[in-house]
Amino acid sequence: MEPTLHIPNPGQGGKPSGRRTTMVVVGALVAVFALVGVAIGIFRQGTPENTALTSSVPATQPTSAAGAPTSAGQQQAAPPADNGTRSGLPVRVDVDAINAHSSLVQLGLNADRTVQVPPVDEPLQAGWYKFGVRPGEVGKAVILGHVDGGGQLGVFNRLRDLKPGDVAKVTEQGGQVLNFVVRQVQEVPKSQFPTQAVYGPSNQRELRLITCGGAFDKSSGNYVDNIIVSAVLTA
Repeated sequence: MEPTLHIPNPGQGGKPSGRRTTMVVVGALVAVFALVGVAIGIFRQGTPENTALTSSVPATQPTSAAGAPTSAGQQQAAPPADNGTRSGLPVRVDVDAINAHSSLVQLGLNADRTVQVPPVDEPLQAGWYKFGVRPGEVGKAVILGHVDGGGQLGVFNRLRDLKPGDVAKVTEQGGQVLNFVVRQVQEVPKSQFPTQAVYGPSNQRELRLITCGGAFDKSSGNYVDNIIVSAVLTA
């Protein structure tokens, strides 16, 4: 039952009983805490709890991300996207150095707050994390792709071969091509996924490309590592 504002009965001299006053105060506090809880949920919507691609997962298993959980105290929301400065959504990624070419689907969050990944039975499909910034905006845009899946190589199967100085191209809906120069290529255990380094705030216009790497764990059906490429928009 929602809290009700009780108006004193004029016949009681304009003074509510002590019990009724207590009920009003308790009801008001309940309403305040409820509103705070809703607000927290809204502000946390775009911040993933963990992220990493899985690959070669049987169709009977969920294809959700599996990474290292990060407490809310350790995470910070990405900076607000300056959407007014970008003309269109990212629709394509091309990395000529490794022959990686794909359209981009939008990826959100699963029910368990892990980051969605492209369908594992479509390993040549890459996706952009839509709750982050758009490529070209201030912050870290994130594009994910499989290393393999469904018995065939994935769009990012050679992501580990990139070197500093290579270029990743992202095409916007309006046709503009953004060039990102690779600065770093890392291989990290999924159990130590650097959520902050990938999704945290930045004052530069950055891009992260992510796929699986390392040994394949047959017991879990997943690779044990992630390949993370960091790139920066060229002037």
